[in-house]
Amino acid sequence: MAQCVQSVLEFVQDSFVPMVSVLCSEEAERVTRKNNLNFVELLRPFCRLTSDGHIRDPNNQVQAVKNLRICVNNVVTSPSTMSASLSPAQRRLLNEVVLSCQPQDNTVANMITAGDYDLHFSATTPWFEAYRENFLQSMPASDHEFLNHYLACMLVVSSTEAVPVEQFLKLSQEQHRIQHSGEYTTPKWFIPNTLKYYVLLHDMTEGDEQRADTVYEDMKQRYGPQGCYLLKMNSRTFSAEEDEQIPDPWSQYLHKNNLHNQDMLDDLAPNLNSSAVENDVSAAEVDHHHLTKKDGVFNSLENHPLQLDSVSSSGSLHTLSAVNTDPKKGARDPENVVGGAGSHGACLTLNDHDHIRQFIQEFTFRGLLPHIEKNIRQLNDQLVSRKGLSRSLFTATKKWFGGGKVPEKSISEPKSTCGLLYPPEAPELQIRKMADLCFLVQHYELAYSCYHTAKKDFLSDQAMLYAAGALEMAAVSAFLQAGAPRPYPAHYMDTAIQTYRDVCKNMVLAERCALLSAEILKSQGKYSEAATLLIKMTSEDSDLRSALLLEQAAHCFINMRNPMLRKFAFHMILAGHRFSKAGQKKHALRCYCQAMQVYKGRGWSLAEDHINFTIGRQSFTLHQSENAVTAFRQILTNDSKQTATQQGAFLREYLYVYKSVMGGNEVSLPQLPLPCIHSSATRVYFGHERCLAEGEKQAATHVSLDQEYDLDLAAMWSNLEEQLVAAVNRGVVPGNFQPTQCCLNSQTDNLHHPLAVVEEPIIVEVTFSNPLKVSLALSNLSLLWRFTADGVSPSQEKTTEESSEETITNEKDTLAPGMTQKDDFVTTEIILEFHMGPEETKVARLRLLPHRTGQLNIVGVVYNLASVSSGETTPSTEGQQTLDLMVVRGKQDLKIQGPRLNQTKEDKTLVRHGPDRRLDPIITPPMPLMEVFFLQFPTALLCGEIRKAYVEFCNVSGVQLCGLRVASTHPDFFTFGSRATTPLTPLSPTSSENCSAYKTLATPPGAQPGSVVSEMLVSAEDFTQLSGVMEIPIDGSTLQPGQSTQLPLWLRGPDQEGVHEINFLFYYESSEKGIKISHRVLRHTVFICASRSLSVQASACRSSVSPHHGLDDKGSSGTLVFIDVENINTSEAGVREFHIVQVSSSSQNWRLYKCINPGKDKDCKLTSRERAKLCFKATRCKPRQATSDAVKKYTFADLNLGNERIISSATPCGDFFFRCCRSSEFQQVDVASARTSSSSKTQGSVPPMNRTTDITNMAKKCNELDLNIIIIWKAYVIEDNKQLILEGQLHVALQTIGKEASSLNSKEEAQEMVLFKFKSELPPPVVLPSAELSQIIKSNLHYPETYTHPFLQNSLCVVPVTLTLSNCSLAQVDVVIDLRHKSTSPESLDVHSSFTWVGQTQYKLQLKPQEVLCLTLRACFLQAGVYNLNTPRVFAKPAEQDSMCETSQQTASPALIIINNV
Repeated sequence: MAQCVQSVLEFVQDSFVPMVSVLCSEEAERVTRKNNLNFVELLRPFCRLTSDGHIRDPNNQVQAVKNLRICVNNVVTSPSTMSASLSPAQRRLLNEVVLSCQPQDNTVANMITAGDYDLHFSATTPWFEAYRENFLQSMPASDHEFLNHYLACMLVVSSTEAVPVEQFLKLSQEQHRIQHSGEYTTPKWFIPNTLKYYVLLHDMTEGDEQRADTVYEDMKQRYGPQGCYLLKMNSRTFSAEEDEQIPDPWSQYLHKNNLHNQDMLDDLAPNLNSSAVENDVSAAEVDHHHLTKKDGVFNSLENHPLQLDSVSSSGSLHTLSAVNTDPKKGARDPENVVGGAGSHGACLTLNDHDHIRQFIQEFTFRGLLPHIEKNIRQLNDQLVSRKGLSRSLFTATKKWFGGGKVPEKSISEPKSTCGLLYPPEAPELQIRKMADLCFLVQHYELAYSCYHTAKKDFLSDQAMLYAAGALEMAAVSAFLQAGAPRPYPAHYMDTAIQTYRDVCKNMVLAERCALLSAEILKSQGKYSEAATLLIKMTSEDSDLRSALLLEQAAHCFINMRNPMLRKFAFHMILAGHRFSKAGQKKHALRCYCQAMQVYKGRGWSLAEDHINFTIGRQSFTLHQSENAVTAFRQILTNDSKQTATQQGAFLREYLYVYKSVMGGNEVSLPQLPLPCIHSSATRVYFGHERCLAEGEKQAATHVSLDQEYDLDLAAMWSNLEEQLVAAVNRGVVPGNFQPTQCCLNSQTDNLHHPLAVVEEPIIVEVTFSNPLKVSLALSNLSLLWRFTADGVSPSQEKTTEESSEETITNEKDTLAPGMTQKDDFVTTEIILEFHMGPEETKVARLRLLPHRTGQLNIVGVVYNLASVSSGETTPSTEGQQTLDLMVVRGKQDLKIQGPRLNQTKEDKTLVRHGPDRRLDPIITPPMPLMEVFFLQFPTALLCGEIRKAYVEFCNVSGVQLCGLRVASTHPDFFTFGSRATTPLTPLSPTSSENCSAYKTLATPPGAQPGSVVSEMLVSAEDFTQLSGVMEIPIDGSTLQPGQSTQLPLWLRGPDQEGVHEINFLFYYESSEKGIKISHRVLRHTVFICASRSLSVQASACRSSVSPHHGLDDKGSSGTLVFIDVENINTSEAGVREFHIVQVSSSSQNWRLYKCINPGKDKDCKLTSRERAKLCFKATRCKPRQATSDAVKKYTFADLNLGNERIISSATPCGDFFFRCCRSSEFQQVDVASARTSSSSKTQGSVPPMNRTTDITNMAKKCNELDLNIIIIWKAYVIEDNKQLILEGQLHVALQTIGKEASSLNSKEEAQEMVLFKFKSELPPPVVLPSAELSQIIKSNLHYPETYTHPFLQNSLCVVPVTLTLSNCSLAQVDVVIDLRHKSTSPESLDVHSSFTWVGQTQYKLQLKPQEVLCLTLRACFLQAGVYNLNTPRVFAKPAEQDSMCETSQQTASPALIIINNV
């Protein structure tokens, strides 16, 4: 149970006190009424004695009476028979007592921690103590016990009476008539000879004090000094002591209605049915201020206002809306209780207070206690004489207790409901009367003996009501005995409660017994037993009692040594339910709120829903609107497991509460809980949505809300934009550069305010989710914003109410949809209908159109919320009105938490979040806006295919744009052409249909196919913008507002097959400078499917012709170039055949000049999987004089194999050649730098090897070719029964003689894993590049092809052979020639046994740079045959190098000689 103000001893003692009645004359009542009190109310604060009294027991032993309190009441007569239950008026009063006693808002709640629970609850329950006190005071007097029978009667007469003694006589006779006439059943009197105590009341301000003293002396003579008293009062005069503050001890007693008030009972008794069930009464007293008293009759509500059992009932909270339940309106004022205004005791001084206190003490010590002592002796003597036993009851106790016991709990089948009834003179009742007298004067040991004796007698007579009363008081007496000689007999109480409740059907006595026993058990720490007892006392006959006892049982569970929190919560829920049924809404709400602490967040979702729903309803009826809304919000936002029907009911209740609460709120919009908004998923898009393509036009894709955000793609676009900005700013990226972000989301950088443009929409995509299983209908959905304008123009200053710095918001405009919006600042788009299905996640795209520059803050969304039932159809006019009642208008804030900071130490230790400003754009002045359209843009190309398309640029804004540029991830994919070499643009795309994308010329007459027709020197600078950024060549470099222009665009299919993602980023600026947005970009992404076309491998080798004889007509030595072309197309694109129409070369030093194919084919045709090999001669270009600017010139040589020549140095052929070369150079530089960096890491601090570098460079330069080959082809494709001609070009870069090159980029070799070395080692030996050094010396053998020799005449045949050595390098070379055979294979041994070199077999020579040297050798043959003379081995090394640099030189092809025998 909860903690109480009184201790258990004080509570039990105060539950049974001596009862004293009062009869006052009218004049005496008038005197006391001056103090706004009657005589009984005047005495009540002083009824507890401040000193101890004494009595003597029958054995003449003195017994102290400590802290005694007496109960003084007016005599209230009633002829009706007593009932086993409380009257309706008493029940009503108990209801009001509990209702008026509420917990204070500012009281500090107790906190208990058990496990992981932290509960805050009120440890005290003053409403329960008030109920208990009033209940015990309202106990009806019963015949089976005498504890609440009157022991004495005060007769009060005023000294102002003419003859006071006559008034005393009248009052005495009235008391005698009431007690002995038999007309009244109440009040009940303890003994026939009731003590009469005569009180003369003297008003010090009116009567004559001397006369009062004379009358008092006469009274003492007549009634004895022990039986009368003169009480002087009203000594205070208002004129003399107006300012003196006198304490008011009466107020704390007067706020409790006295149940024994005769006037109340007289008014209520004739008009109330005494047999009414309490539930009906408590239902009628749901709130006392609903009761109206008309003509003495109380009218009440028929139905209970809270029907919580049927949550989804059709009535729901609508029926509660008319119920006014504000308890403050009906709270009883203490002054109203007594019926007058002003303070109490206004005519009394502190001395008068002492006089009253002394009067009570005199009455008790000199009148009441002696009277009780005398009656105890008389009863003891009567009992002893009647029983024929010893003189003292004490000596007989053992004999009485030793007799045959009757089982105390054998109460199974009584004779009647309450057993027999005893006459007043029965000896058993005399024992009970004596026990009660002893109990009232705290002689608990003698009282226990008497109760125990009476209990046996009653049980033997089967007088069950009497027996239960004796058992109850025996248990209480045993508990109250000093020193606790015997344990508390709890089973006595259990038996008594069972008897009262089940046998006697008297729940009032059973409740009193339970209240006493539970308090005693609690004091002994037996909380479990106390809780069990209290729970057993709950029943359907009284909701209020059941609620209070269940609440106390809950407190028992939480006060146990190991608190049982879930039992506490469960019983608080039960108590709240019963409080609700009893009409105690505040107490019901408090119980549910306390229980919620245990269930919240523990997975008890259904229990949480029930509690929240009940809290919401109770709060609504108590006009606690915020609490009601919060509770219903919890039901709707939690992860509910309720059925769809139940959730629909919850939603309708919530909407009704919300509409009722917020109906008249026109100041601000309320926050709505549904639907849920995923704030972090909010996306913001700046700018117009892209225009749709018209006809063949394909619009640039740019950025849209339909695209998923990709971090890698964003980095790629940022890199492209950085390249563009750097190109504009002379290669330097400004420090304040921020990449353009058209669409902001949770993954973008939102630390800075985004920049938006006036008159360009801002689209906010808000993600809504419906957590319920029922549909939601949103309407009039729009954004809430605040706007701070930069300033107002002078012309607007007078007309505009808002100042330039004032913040404008549209919240007031959105209170009621349809009001005038602030369209002159920002136009807000409204979505009229937005339907969400059950558990659906849906996005809404809301638009704003700013019209002024300034700061815009998007703060939330506003909308109407309504529930949609599953079977709802289109409502009629009447139905629409009903539906409107369930629609509420509210808002939700868009609060986005920024990223967690992780820079400083404090950021890492604390949880800090940075700002997220995606919803706070700055509106900037107008900017140009460009749209880009593509015409005839393909989706599929062959590898290397050239296609001509067109691109159209449109300025759709009102601002001029300039500085148009483009960057791409694939700069080799397209070209706009160079201004120097671009042919005139056709007027329209259709005019160039079926025409070649190349610039072609007819072959001059007489020209031989395969020979060089023309050569052209071109500078790389002629093909401008070889970097990743290209300027777009539009006329005038600007686009006026509304202007559009169209440019040709040449495309080349990627060299690798597959699907390629190609990204374009178009850049443009405003012609106005100094604005916040420096530039704008437009994105475009295309996907090109590249199919296989041709595979080209090329290799070069030096001609074997001796330099003496190999000089061509141009006077320089030649190089052979072999080109291997294979058709690797698998015909999936409908390609029939490829034609190689031209082979061109481009180089600074070399050129192709003749095709030496033996077949002399005019054209090379390849069908699927066919292969052809072409052979060309290459020669060095003519030396050119160095120009002053040292511009590198490329020589383009065209060898056409068909009837027309394609100018390879013009657009687009030259453009793609330079772009492909540049991209390959970038790749080589990247690979080389990677390898260099890795090697530098591995070698550590090895000093640079200058010698090795020189040798390597020399060797590379010796074999360097640097010849680029362009193969131009045509493909014949059949598509839709039409033959199309496609054309394209492939590039092969021959860098080194003897090393094959391919048009297909081979996959990069995986870099070798390098182990880190933590220990310095000796420098590794120099490893020379043998591949390069093996070609320093070129060797040729000159000999006769056939030689005839007569072996029969001469067995040895010696043939002279000339070995020509050519130094191909520009350095002096040491050469070693070794003619000895080193081969060890069996086949070569057979050959070498018949052939050898004779004469000097090893030479050491030195060749000057590019020197040619001839040696004469002699070969000796032993027999005829075919021999390979190419066996000499040549070793070469640069001069002044050690022998480690010697490298074996590559030999020419086999040199065969035929030796014939004659």
